[in-house]
Amino acid sequence: MTTPENERREHQRFKIKVPIELYTDNSTSPIRGATADLSLTGCYIETIFPFPVGTQLEIKLQLEGTLLVVGTVVTSDPQVGNGIHFTRMLPEDIEELRVFLDAAEKKG
Repeated sequence: MTTPENERREHQRFKIKVPIELYTDNSTSPIRGATADLSLTGCYIETIFPFPVGTQLEIKLQLEGTLLVVGTVVTSDPQVGNGIHFTRMLPEDIEELRVFLDAAEKKG
């Protein structure tokens, strides 16, 4: 169980489903799904066949518009899912995600 003292995340996570498309270096078509939770710097996706830790992904998050993100798999839970850390985003996409999450927080 995570306590505030050992919480490593610097941004609050929200249990929110956002449509997502994932691409790997060798994929020709996207893997579609949804986030299980989302923060400014990462997300968790549920999947029966998770990617190995260290896998680089190109991600499309479907908010008001489409955000393009590069991320790295940081956790791999067999038959459960992946934790993904966002490693590269455009400043305008970061701002759109921030506004989206601020609105989610206010809905509470």
